[in-house]
Amino acid sequence: MAVASRIKPQELFTPEEWAPLSARSSWRGLLMVAHAWAVIVAAGAVFVIWPNPLTYVLAVMLIGARQLGLAILMHEAAHGGLHPNLKVNDWVGEWLCAAPTGASLAKYRPYHLTHHKYAQQAEDPDLVLSAPFPTTRASLRRKIVRDLTGQTFFKQRFGPLLGKMQGTGDQPKGAVFAGEVARQRPFLLWNLGLLVVLSAAGLWWAWLALWIVPMATWFPLVTRLRNIAEHALVAKDEPDPFRHARTTSANWIERALIAPYHVNFHAEHHLFMHMPCWNLPKAHRLLAAKGRTEGMLTAPGYLTVLKAASSRAAA
Repeated sequence: MAVASRIKPQELFTPEEWAPLSARSSWRGLLMVAHAWAVIVAAGAVFVIWPNPLTYVLAVMLIGARQLGLAILMHEAAHGGLHPNLKVNDWVGEWLCAAPTGASLAKYRPYHLTHHKYAQQAEDPDLVLSAPFPTTRASLRRKIVRDLTGQTFFKQRFGPLLGKMQGTGDQPKGAVFAGEVARQRPFLLWNLGLLVVLSAAGLWWAWLALWIVPMATWFPLVTRLRNIAEHALVAKDEPDPFRHARTTSANWIERALIAPYHVNFHAEHHLFMHMPCWNLPKAHRLLAAKGRTEGMLTAPGYLTVLKAASSRAAA
């Protein structure tokens, strides 16, 4: 089994540069988690105070993007990056990031570290996510429609359970959601608690309109867009560690609605998988100053990646 090629940070950075880039923080990861929840609450509050179609659509997009943000911060916890104390790191990653979105840090960590070990090699469990690309524009449109109409949500959340009940299969490859009933208990407890709190405030409907609807629509869509940007059209068995993943430039709108918490710096993340996510932009700037980003797989924006990913001619 061929592992993905690596490059040592010491070959790219001086000790003085690498020390702050690799340093853990006892507060920055926790602040990001607090920020994600603050945006969710604020976006929902804006719609509750000023209910109209525009504020609702904006709330769904912002909340769905921050639900993705919680999944990204769970991913950070999988690398031990949320807090230098592993117990704090894992508790926050499991209960404040993974459980609210129906994921499981305990299940995700070994799966994801396998992805890093074999990135773009035959044994990479995430190859299933990038294999369909390039596809046609019609196919990409169908995927987007399935995401925005809740079909993807239903398949991911209930497909494994229905499959087991029917004896037809287990959790699909590439899924990070906890399909087993036992692992869904934290998700169900979180949602029950959220419903109770909102009901006590006379806002029982907000659980469905401002939590479940974003999770069933915008969250699956931006998760798909993120997956496409990171690894679609990346060569299989790629020997160059600078090209195991793609870094996509993101403006402030894309960072707010598609790519929170520096997730767009994915090439750097694969180069330095234990570097805290808040240092990835700085690492990119240092590499650019050294002329090392010229061979890196990059894209000027998410629309550019989507055009390339849907460039296959229709049959």
